[in-house]
Amino acid sequence: MNGAGLLVAALENEGVKQIFGVPGEENLDVVEALRRSTIRLVVTRHEQAAAFMAATHGRLTGEAGVCLSTLGPGALNLTTGAAYALLGAMPMIMITGQKGILSRKQARFQVVDIVSTMTPLTKMARQIVSPASIPSLVREAFRLAQQERPGPVHLELPEDIAHEDWEDIPLIPPHPIEYPVAHPAALDRAAALIRKAERPLVMLGAAASRPRLSEALSAFVRRLQIPFFNTQMGKGAVSGGAGLYMGTAALSERDYVHDAIDRADLIIAIGHDTVEKPPFLMGPHGPTVLHVGYLPAAVEEVFFPHAELVGDVGPSLRLLADRLEGRLPNAAALLPLREEILAHLTDRSEESRFPLTPQRIVHDVRQAMPEDGIACLDNGMYKIWFARNYRTRVANTLLLDNALATMGAGLPSAMMAAMLHPDRRVLAVCGDGGFMMNAQELETAVRLKLNLVVLIFEDKAYGMIRWKQAVDHFPDFGMTFDNPDFVAFARAHKANGRRVESADGLAPALEAAFQEGGVQLVIVPVDYSENARVLVDELHRHALGA
Repeated sequence: MNGAGLLVAALENEGVKQIFGVPGEENLDVVEALRRSTIRLVVTRHEQAAAFMAATHGRLTGEAGVCLSTLGPGALNLTTGAAYALLGAMPMIMITGQKGILSRKQARFQVVDIVSTMTPLTKMARQIVSPASIPSLVREAFRLAQQERPGPVHLELPEDIAHEDWEDIPLIPPHPIEYPVAHPAALDRAAALIRKAERPLVMLGAAASRPRLSEALSAFVRRLQIPFFNTQMGKGAVSGGAGLYMGTAALSERDYVHDAIDRADLIIAIGHDTVEKPPFLMGPHGPTVLHVGYLPAAVEEVFFPHAELVGDVGPSLRLLADRLEGRLPNAAALLPLREEILAHLTDRSEESRFPLTPQRIVHDVRQAMPEDGIACLDNGMYKIWFARNYRTRVANTLLLDNALATMGAGLPSAMMAAMLHPDRRVLAVCGDGGFMMNAQELETAVRLKLNLVVLIFEDKAYGMIRWKQAVDHFPDFGMTFDNPDFVAFARAHKANGRRVESADGLAPALEAAFQEGGVQLVIVPVDYSENARVLVDELHRHALGA
């Protein structure tokens, strides 16, 4: 068996079922080994999309997704995906090719030091220098990628090492790893803090959305009856339909949910990751904050918890609830604020204006999506509206990126969700700017015979930057563009497309697209004038108490 065959056998040993990527000549031994294996090679049209798909696999399953590229330019195209997985805590393995290290007859043609490039973007970046090291390196790569805090790992396989024959080397079997539970003394301190609180509030952060955590978190909130809010990436960790849900912190301050945050004297921050845009800004006179996480908190200017509960979050929360259940007379102190906070989020959500307002679009999307339907957002102005207004009732059913917050990830992440959950409705939500950054993957989605609806917000501009430009009182300049005929674009890729032509046209268009199946584009013009009215003027008046 050569090095490439040994690598693929090690991947099979880890349970890998599919690899996403764009191979090159330096990977040909790997491609041949994949052809003979049980692993499916999914060829994408750009390496960036392959990385986004692999990262989303890790996000949804907790098991590392795998992507593949050639050397140099192909490997460099993975770097945005590496940062996406690193900041978003998504387990992923990246495998790149390289010229031979024992003999290099093309000198430095296409040679870039990818290991050094990937080192700050990964948990580990290593070059494989001998087939003998492959079993241990692959096992270590998956272990590192999947353990807390999850993230990407890079392995570079030079073509001569891939081609080199080697005697059979035993593979290293994976084994389960149990995380330590929080120390009893820390549990006692946390329980004392919560019993003392007069207005407690739970915050669910990005790490609360780990696939294994939903049941334990829901049980904790249900047992203690403390109201909760979530960060953008914590949406759905506990059912958004529960009577304790207070909203989502889509902004850092002054939003309606901050009425509760600002009144709280204790915030129990479960799984908060400071890579997220801050859900609230801590100051010297703010609430006491209890950090609950797999790892100690990262101290930042706007987040410096006063106490910590560190360990396996699910079992630790069960032990904490055992100490507190039925003993918190002030648990629901902030709950009377809930009705007014949530009422603001439904304001104008059925307004019959055309082009449609963001509130109406979010409302109609929610009507079209069942509770377990998965909406995968790209990055743009609409992300704030979905974070604030879209109610989630099942974990990981609104996938948005509030860490790297890169454009171009929405379509590939939705493709991965559709592959993992072919029995559920999956919707990619993209702006016209973000969609065009990876629009070539429409061909991949059609080739894979996915059932996937892509909703494109069309305003012919980089809408969020244009809004920020206006907020900062700069002239409107440099943010507008034109678009192709998206309906014709869909048809050219053997997909279907339809354009929404009226305020009442979106809901039936989405329903028809889901009913027809296959890959569908739905294009909706959007009126972003609500950005200034709600997110600037209205919230400014609210902050002033007007």
